[in-house]
Amino acid sequence: MKIVLAVSFLASASAFAPSASKPAFATSLAGKQNFLEAEPYYDQSTVPVNVYKNKAPFTGKVVSTKRIVGPTATGETCHIIIDHNGDFPYWEGQSWGVIPPGTREKDGKPHSVRLYSIASSRYGDDMTGKTGSLCVRRATYWCPELKADDPAKKGICSNFLCDTQPGDSVDMTGPAGKVMLMPEEDPKTDYIMVATGTGIAPYRGFIRRLFVEDTPAGNVYKGQAWLFLGVANSDALLYDDEWQSVKSKYPDNFRLDYALSREQENKKGGKMYIQDKVEEYSDEIFEKLSNGAHIYFCGLKGMMPGIQDMLKGVAEAKGLDYDEWLKGLKTKKQWHVEVY
Repeated sequence: MKIVLAVSFLASASAFAPSASKPAFATSLAGKQNFLEAEPYYDQSTVPVNVYKNKAPFTGKVVSTKRIVGPTATGETCHIIIDHNGDFPYWEGQSWGVIPPGTREKDGKPHSVRLYSIASSRYGDDMTGKTGSLCVRRATYWCPELKADDPAKKGICSNFLCDTQPGDSVDMTGPAGKVMLMPEEDPKTDYIMVATGTGIAPYRGFIRRLFVEDTPAGNVYKGQAWLFLGVANSDALLYDDEWQSVKSKYPDNFRLDYALSREQENKKGGKMYIQDKVEEYSDEIFEKLSNGAHIYFCGLKGMMPGIQDMLKGVAEAKGLDYDEWLKGLKTKKQWHVEVY
């Protein structure tokens, strides 16, 4: 049986204390995490989908909202823990819809739902199965004329979430999506997880399930989970303390690579973007994919053209037909994309 990391991830909502630097994340162990499993645990036939809808949303309560990036990060990113009292089950890789309060100025109708990938395992940060977490970047618009953020053009939902206080209500829909689920039947499956910014959210759920919590999937996992994260600088890294803890305890089963566009250079002397970092390991990644690995992409949709151009170039250099190669991955359900 694997060593469970939760002992070193001490605490509850109080662990998310504000700090001048990036706060540490932690969680306590509340017995085994085996009470929200399918039978067998890898059977995906009962995954909940769209249990709560726009006209009849679920109302969760905010436990905590904390900034999780350093002072020189590009923008503000918050980790928000929401109490659902065990009444809103979900699986790792799914999303919650959030309906911000108020109405639209243009027509007075309620705001539309915004989807956010869930940033915790099904057991939540406190491992009770009664909370879930979101990783949200505050959307702002810099006006060159005002030389300041224009509040009239700020993101309605992201600002609502980042401004929430403990006890605030959040109307939610979902859970949504099945494209980002982990296929857990074969415990030797390799997972290649590629993220930009808050696209890290689903992978936090994956990694906690595989390495931090005492779950049936984690206890038998023998594969390798490889995380690539692209952000602007070191202060913008998300959950780095968690990744470093997992890496130190499971060096053979967890790999970690960062692309820091404002601090690193790619092989051509330009900025290091996520596709450049993935390309550095392209031979190994292609080999893993040929052996059945699953690859995931999550983040802003603008990440995908660069990644696909890079993969196409690598495939052609290997004498592969890129379109056929990609079709094969999709046919075997090894290709998972969720961008926004």
